[in-house]
Amino acid sequence: MIDGYEVVDAHVHVPALATVKPSWLEWADRFCGPHPWRSVYDEAGNPVPRRLDELFEQEGVDRALLFCEYSPRATGIQPIEDNLPFVEYNPARFRLVANVNPHLHYPVVAEVRRQLGLGAVALKLHPVHAGFSPADKELYPTYQLCAERGTPVILHSGTSSFPGARARYGNPELLVDVVEDFPELPFVFAHGGRGWWYDVAAFLALSKDNVWLDLAGLPPRKLPEYYARFDLSRLARKFVFGTDWPGVPGAARNVRALVELGLERDVLADVLAGNADKLY
Repeated sequence: MIDGYEVVDAHVHVPALATVKPSWLEWADRFCGPHPWRSVYDEAGNPVPRRLDELFEQEGVDRALLFCEYSPRATGIQPIEDNLPFVEYNPARFRLVANVNPHLHYPVVAEVRRQLGLGAVALKLHPVHAGFSPADKELYPTYQLCAERGTPVILHSGTSSFPGARARYGNPELLVDVVEDFPELPFVFAHGGRGWWYDVAAFLALSKDNVWLDLAGLPPRKLPEYYARFDLSRLARKFVFGTDWPGVPGAARNVRALVELGLERDVLADVLAGNADKLY
């Protein structure tokens, strides 16, 4: 907990460093500030479950969703199996999130089913890094499976700075038909439309019951600027806290920056944990 608030970090990357490209390391070092993210790694560049657990405990993170990624075009391949030791070490704190790439996995739904079988509580799609449209009909069986299982789908929403990324696939407008075709399936727009799509993402979140926005990579103090055309208190009811760890100056620092926005206490409690609890 942080200042009396339960905290769920719903957007965390903890890859073995040998699986990521140099640009990923540059990104992490650039945006971590004073946060000692490298302290969770051993000399070989492998994350140590005990060290990660202790750091998150110190930061006040009660639970964390661990992302894998299959994006050889942009960041590399970080298989879901690499995250199993964290869940085994502390199943109360850590949860798995699945990831698939239709250029690598066929049929996609079979790989999703396999990863959900490992205990994943959500599916992450990264159209921008993998280079595909999230509206491709090939993905519809996957959306149907997730709808049947009540498994939320997290989608990268917005731009990316990594070489090889294709920003056009981060346009939230691509998801309009999908969101309407699967009204019972929760869709979480990671990064909230970052770049030039904040308004689109926010409007969809307010107009569709099944659309949520995660705050990963967004400096909390800038949220009123990013969503200046909206009632922030109302929009915040659809926010899900996430840091994009390790590219963040610490979860505690971001939580306290959110507190300074002056949101109602019940709204803030939902942003920090309540909405993630309901979704995941």
